[in-house]
Amino acid sequence: MHLNAIRLEGKMGSEQFFNIADRMGVLILAGWCCGNRWESWPEWKPKDYAIAYDSLRSQIRRLRHHASLALWMNGSDHHPPLDVEAKYQDIIVKNGWPDPYISSATSVPTALTGATGVKMTGPYDYVPPSYWLVDTSHFGGAFGFNTETSPGAAIPVKESLEKFLPAGKLWPINRIWGLHAGAGNLNDNVDHFNASMDAIYGAPVGLDDYLRKAQAMAYDGERAMFEAYARNRYRSTGVIQWMLNNGWPSIMWHLYDYYLQPAGGYFGVKKACEPVHIQYSYDDRSVVIVNSLFRPLPGMTAEVSAFDFGLKELFARKLTLDVATNSVRRILVIPDEVFSSRIVFLRLVLKNGRGRVVSTNFYWLPSRNSEFDWSLEQARAHPYYTAVKSYEDLTMLNRLPEVALDGAVSARELKGGEEVRVSVRNPSRHLAFQIHLSLVNAETGKEVLPVLWEDNYISLMPGETRKLVVHYEFGKDVGRLRLRVGGWNIKSESVPVQE
Repeated sequence: MHLNAIRLEGKMGSEQFFNIADRMGVLILAGWCCGNRWESWPEWKPKDYAIAYDSLRSQIRRLRHHASLALWMNGSDHHPPLDVEAKYQDIIVKNGWPDPYISSATSVPTALTGATGVKMTGPYDYVPPSYWLVDTSHFGGAFGFNTETSPGAAIPVKESLEKFLPAGKLWPINRIWGLHAGAGNLNDNVDHFNASMDAIYGAPVGLDDYLRKAQAMAYDGERAMFEAYARNRYRSTGVIQWMLNNGWPSIMWHLYDYYLQPAGGYFGVKKACEPVHIQYSYDDRSVVIVNSLFRPLPGMTAEVSAFDFGLKELFARKLTLDVATNSVRRILVIPDEVFSSRIVFLRLVLKNGRGRVVSTNFYWLPSRNSEFDWSLEQARAHPYYTAVKSYEDLTMLNRLPEVALDGAVSARELKGGEEVRVSVRNPSRHLAFQIHLSLVNAETGKEVLPVLWEDNYISLMPGETRKLVVHYEFGKDVGRLRLRVGGWNIKSESVPVQE
């Protein structure tokens, strides 16, 4: 997904984990855990103090030599009392900790160590994509360093749901779903996510429709969060997705599910975080190139096209430009009149000096963004998300005509794995929206997991072709393979993989 940091909260992992992080250059933010004895200071007995101090001493000595360790947090949701924090600091200093340390993962300062330089404001539930850029000073928007946040529910694909929900409990959503939401508490459910879906995309007519809309929301929401933080560097210095994946089957927060199944949210993150990236801004309607590489990009070509629901072209620009090292460059602003259309499809393509495509992006944009209620009253009433005064309207997407795609697939054996090359083409006159591609066993129809797709949940304009690469571990007993093609308005079919 092109992510470069992992936060650990009390569960420190093995030496193998840290050795791999060292080799891969993945930064680790570590610290003690919330919600248990570590933050129950009023209840501590003498033995608790001794265990806490010995635990910190052992972990500091264990971790201090790892290049991947970037930060230590003495608390999570709360900072320790002054006497505990003072002892923690003494242990950290005397045991040669070489990296920064802070009192907690929140923005609350302490008398001993002062400001933390981070925030832990959420949200943890669904917010429309524009939230991350239009929130410039209130809560979780793209400013500062957010140590945990998320656009909410992450509904697995149907194949995963069938592994942990009884056959008679797949639909409609019920209390069995609730056992797999949040921390397994029936009160931690997807009601707000579902209400937002009803308002933005229209109420689902069944499980398959619900899953299509859920994946689009996860893709759009995760992409928007990471793109906002990338565009606002260095006013925004980091964002940690709550969370990477779950310890048991869940419908909340993960970027890939318990079965290692990637879905909409995974690919939204992967798109947003690609090292060279072209993206749209919800706040000022600008198009931006983000270069995260430590080298300049001369002679780049950006193609920006906007279309109405019938695919009539509303706006088109082609620009040749240079992009500086490790930079953000606004290249143009899409005129307001383009958004007189009820829905706008925005296609962005970035090519290098040799004409090779290095980034593509596709948006489905409303004529008006959602409007938020920033009042403290609403913040207290909804601590996990910001209330919405009026939702954006994307219900026209339900009227997209069905599209049958052309596909070709070939496989070849590589060192350590198999590489499958996929070519998919839209031969129709209509948009092929949120195309979902799966590599499956021809006999069982089950998807090959774990799997690494170059891209997925893609959209194709009429006549457009995309070529993608997918890898899976060599030696797995996958049998004969087929490519399964589905999506929002895509006629379901499968294509044999040619060896």
